Amino acid sequence: EILLDCDSKINQLTKESKKIEIKCFLSGENDDFNIYLEIHAGAGGTESQDWADMLRRMYAKWSDNKGFKYQIVSEHKGDEAGIKSSTIKIEGDYVFGLLKNESGIHRLVRISPFDSGARRHTSFASIWVYPVVDENINIEILDKDLRIDTYRSSGAGGQHVNTTDSAVRITHIPSGVVAQCQDEKSQHKNKAKALTVLRSRIFENERLKKESERARERKSQVGSGDRSERIRTYNFPQGRVTDHRISLTLYKLEQILNGEALYEIMSALKTDDNMKKLSLEES
Repeated sequence: EILLDCDSKINQLTKESKKIEIKCFLSGENDDFNIYLEIHAGAGGTESQDWADMLRRMYAKWSDNKGFKYQIVSEHKGDEAGIKSSTIKIEGDYVFGLLKNESGIHRLVRISPFDSGARRHTSFASIWVYPVVDENINIEILDKDLRIDTYRSSGAGGQHVNTTDSAVRITHIPSGVVAQCQDEKSQHKNKAKALTVLRSRIFENERLKKESERARERKSQVGSGDRSERIRTYNFPQGRVTDHRISLTLYKLEQILNGEALYEIMSALKTDDNMKKLSLEES
């Protein structure tokens, strides 16, 4: 009985220590923020658009597994299958800290289901993760610097959302940053959501500039965070996923795409990042 009691307490303490470890690792600026996650299909038409859709499902399943709230803000369907682009909002504990290293180019290698010759194809999709900023963060955006366009929604939402110019696209002229929203039936609500996304994008651009400056000084960053950088390959014929930044390969392709083993990659990236920071501090 004593041994069983000790075993139970050890398991409980292990779980608690893991939670504390995660909080210590996720102590960076804005790590506790909610996020917007953007997915854009690369060149390649249907192949890349299908891959972008697979990535969206992966993050949706991961969010469900974590008990996080997941919402599609804007989405453009592919011509035949998949999606051309999608912006989703994820709300949960330390979600920006967990997902911020997902920004970059994700590469897919597989035998194409769209190729009658069953040939091997390589497809790309880009991910950009940035924090949701609230009204307490001061970001000055002048009305004169905005161009607001309305257009007809193309996504789901019923007859009304598809037959009126309810979708809104807002361009911040000085920076060229664009945000759009089409998931609400009301143009007013879409405009409010698009403005929130716009503020978050401008905030993240400024954060990345500062992070780049700090990275050049301390030379400790997992990848560059650049969305043009290929960070990960998902290889279907070999059943593996490789993160090129830390040379990590997991033969858990199906579990990762189901959102079950994705945290193993996130945890390894975070550990590597923190070890580099500790090493520099000690030196």
